[in-house]
Amino acid sequence: MKITSRILALALSFTAFAAPAQNSKPIEWVVGYAAGGGSDSVARATAETMSKNLGQTIIINNKPGAATNIAADYVARAKDYGHVMLTADFATLAANPFLFSKLSYNAEKDLAPVGMLARFPLVLVVGANVPVNNFKEFLAWAKAQPNGINYASAGAGSPHHLATELLREKTGLKMTHVAYRGAAPALQDILGGVVPFMLVDTASGNQFVLAGKVKAIAVASTQRIATLPEVPTFAEQGLTGFEAYAWQGLSVPAGTPPEIITKLNRALVEALNSTTVKARYQALGVEGLPGTPAQMASYVKSERERWGRLIRDNGIKVD
Repeated sequence: MKITSRILALALSFTAFAAPAQNSKPIEWVVGYAAGGGSDSVARATAETMSKNLGQTIIINNKPGAATNIAADYVARAKDYGHVMLTADFATLAANPFLFSKLSYNAEKDLAPVGMLARFPLVLVVGANVPVNNFKEFLAWAKAQPNGINYASAGAGSPHHLATELLREKTGLKMTHVAYRGAAPALQDILGGVVPFMLVDTASGNQFVLAGKVKAIAVASTQRIATLPEVPTFAEQGLTGFEAYAWQGLSVPAGTPPEIITKLNRALVEALNSTTVKARYQALGVEGLPGTPAQMASYVKSERERWGRLIRDNGIKVD
């Protein structure tokens, strides 16, 4: 009896040592967009594997609205370090500081980088009724419209909006912005012929392109994308120097201890390099960007400078 008890105790001791440490309190991953969209899909695809790496539950909390400012303010004010993090994207970190006259948080001071998540190539798509099949035809058609052309976006200040403003700046086309509350409703009006075109991220638009419901004219990346290999880049069609992505990183409140950030970054990088997450990202048409917090900070800085100039030069404001 004593020997059996000792063996059982030894086995239990070994099991406790071998198993990954479990933290009973879950991590809240805040996403500033509604469930079901591209940002939400990326977070959920990553969280499942990242949770296993940490030995800790991760719960997605969607807090849409105000161009991610609601979600960003919530995380920036959080003090439960190690148990809250944010999908901090193009809007949160690069555009909003210039688009809004006053914010309740400071993206540079109140949020700390953990690491990049992904970037979404942007694709110029037109409705099936628009009589163009390539960028040259698109330019000719757009210039022939006496009152200019309307374009849709996922919202004022979104990468879809600002990238199209960059396109307007480079082509000289006369365009009018029609803002929607997300890429999904914008695409529905492209399908319905209400608005003729938009620059859409691959996670939101690929399914409509592949189903033949909209026509993909050009991709705003340096190379063609694997999910739409037949669609040429803008550069291939004569428009050089035009590159734009929607992108996302993972951030935490600025007071989070460095050792916690290191732990989260390690789990994130392992997830992004895993076969499971790579496959899910490929299906979404997005590119994983594993790296360090310092690399994320450098990327954000360059994007903030680039898009801040565009916003200032064109006097774009959303409040």
